[in-house]
Amino acid sequence: MKPRGIVSLRVKFNTYPIGEPGLIEPGCSEARDKAVMQKPVPAYELQPAVRHAEAGDEVDLLEVMRTLWRGKHSIALCAALTLSYGGYKAFVTAQPLYTATAQMALEVSTPSVMNVEAVVLGFAGDEASINTEMAVITSGDLIGRLVDELQLTQDPEFNGAIETSDDQPGLIARAKDVVRGWLNRETATVEDPVLPEEERRDVIDAVRGAIETGSSWDTYVFTISATTEDPDKSALLANTLARVYRDDQARMKIEATEQAAEWLSGRVSELRSELDTHERRISDLRASSSLVSAEGLDALNGQAIELRSQLQQVRGQLERINERLQALRAAEFSDDIQIKLDAAQDGQLESAAGAVASSEPGAQARFDRRFVQVILQTEAEQQRAEALITELQRRVDELSTQFEGQSVDFQELQQLEQEAEATRVLYESFLTRLKETTVQESVHQSDSRILTEARPGEQVAPRRSLMLVMALMAGLLLGSALVLLREFLQNTFRSAEELEQYTGRTVLGQIPRIPTRARVDTIKYLLSKPTSAAAEAIRNLRTSLLLSNVDRPPQVIMATSSVPNEGKTTLTIALAQNLAGLDKRVLLIEGDIRRRTFAAYFRQAPGKGGILSVIAGRDSLEGAVFRPEGLDIDVLAGEQRSNVNAADLFSSDSFQRLIEQARGAYDYIVIDTPPVLVVPDARVIGQLADAVVYVVHWDHTPKGQVEDGLRQFRSVNVPVTGLVLSRVDPKGMKRYGYGGRYGAYARYGRSYYEA
Repeated sequence: MKPRGIVSLRVKFNTYPIGEPGLIEPGCSEARDKAVMQKPVPAYELQPAVRHAEAGDEVDLLEVMRTLWRGKHSIALCAALTLSYGGYKAFVTAQPLYTATAQMALEVSTPSVMNVEAVVLGFAGDEASINTEMAVITSGDLIGRLVDELQLTQDPEFNGAIETSDDQPGLIARAKDVVRGWLNRETATVEDPVLPEEERRDVIDAVRGAIETGSSWDTYVFTISATTEDPDKSALLANTLARVYRDDQARMKIEATEQAAEWLSGRVSELRSELDTHERRISDLRASSSLVSAEGLDALNGQAIELRSQLQQVRGQLERINERLQALRAAEFSDDIQIKLDAAQDGQLESAAGAVASSEPGAQARFDRRFVQVILQTEAEQQRAEALITELQRRVDELSTQFEGQSVDFQELQQLEQEAEATRVLYESFLTRLKETTVQESVHQSDSRILTEARPGEQVAPRRSLMLVMALMAGLLLGSALVLLREFLQNTFRSAEELEQYTGRTVLGQIPRIPTRARVDTIKYLLSKPTSAAAEAIRNLRTSLLLSNVDRPPQVIMATSSVPNEGKTTLTIALAQNLAGLDKRVLLIEGDIRRRTFAAYFRQAPGKGGILSVIAGRDSLEGAVFRPEGLDIDVLAGEQRSNVNAADLFSSDSFQRLIEQARGAYDYIVIDTPPVLVVPDARVIGQLADAVVYVVHWDHTPKGQVEDGLRQFRSVNVPVTGLVLSRVDPKGMKRYGYGGRYGAYARYGRSYYEA
């Protein structure tokens, strides 16, 4: 909605010359230009500064409410229409829907006969598991089983491909049959046949849409609800799905148990074969090495240690023998007996040395023989020690080789025994699990149970009161949107207030549409109905004009408009006739000589001239005017001459002298001028007028045209006295919500006006 124009006044004196080229056509006389230049601009002619919905984003809520109030009839109509449609859908065409609910409970800790939780896990009980179970219930697998079990593919409610007979009698049923037949005829050549699998998937999707699940956050109880067009069908769907879900849990456990048993059986066979292989390799290893034992390895190790100790002792003895033998050989060639004794350390040799000292005969020979014997004995001991060392070393090497070989065999035996033991443990464990699983296959239970079966469903739709309220709200919103959209797109004037706000000028009157078909009937209407609403509106306009300048009431009154067909000619005729009612002499001049519409209102006397004849001097003013039948006014009609330019004619001194002459002969001169946006005649004539009335066609003239027309007058310093909203439609005002702003044409004036 466009905000209303905000009017402010800015003092701005127009400095453009009156005779600016392009504003008035060539041919204007110098006297007219001089008179125009000397014409003062009235003090009230201040240039209005009008702002049209300027860039501000402010929204006047009060104005929005006023707009909605003005459009209350349109809003009420939309609300009534949508409410009627909602009532029709709620009470006539809406298909009743029924909801049935089955209640189930999840078993968190189900006692089992055997401890096989490692093989088949039950329900965990956490929130994620509960949500998972809710999703399982509405899964395609379970819904598909439900569809197959109840043969829902043959149910027209879920299978749209099945034709159903229309139970609605009368015109609605026949219309539906016609439309359905036409659609089938149009699509028969382009539709492909529906495959059974695709049809089943569509039915599953339809059934899934009718199923709802719910759970309570603080319990393990959940519900399964089914909504269909039949209460018994709803209960059947809910109960069947609950049973299918419960049986599916047990079935899944049995299948899992069977799969586990099959896997365990295969695993047990593999472990038994592996265990037999390990035991056979252990037996073969024991048979190939009889001493392969921890005790035998300890005995071998003890023998080796003992032999190494003996070998060490013998080597020590050999070292001492070698030292003694080396000393004996060193002393063998010595003559010193004491050195030999110290080297030999022998008792017999010491006895022989005593005999030598006693100088016994043959003692020296015995001493030497004994010393040689000692050397030979020592050499023999050396040989025996070396032979013993060789033997002991050989035995130590044999024991080391035997110990190393048996150690490798023993380690291999230990590894085989460990592997065999591990395989035996796994085999026994899996064998136990297999026996437990085999037993458990017949005792599995579901993780849920049915607490309450669904009863025949209760009607949940249509919720007629809610549908009516929603339809009413939709109508109100739609009506409000249409009113605001209409106001936003409005580019015309529908009230005097709006026209004043936009232009910044006073609206002198609002003239209703005169209910006549032909223009000639306008005069008859004004004469026959002097107290009609239109006549009273003209009187109000007359009063506003005469009081617009109390010090100098206007004598020459000019009426113009933006474009043709805005009612200005009818207005000038009615205004002239109304001014004559004051017992004044009134002259009505047809200034629109290009169209000359007065002929449609008056029948001119034969031989009478017109405005061109008077200006040209061929006729006098008194001789050219005529008085229509029934009116107390003189009319100076227009004439058309192909070689005369209207703008030049009205700019001439002759036309100015005509107006001056009329001022002396008449009390009021009313001039009907052409539209200001079409030709410049009105701006030229306005230089000689005392009051300029600008006519705006109600709800017809665009705002931009009015603004451009007023700007044309400002450009030549012609003040516009006021505006008139013409051809107002009172019914249209009420329709748009402006009835309360229609002033004299409101409901309070009906008793004062004639029909």
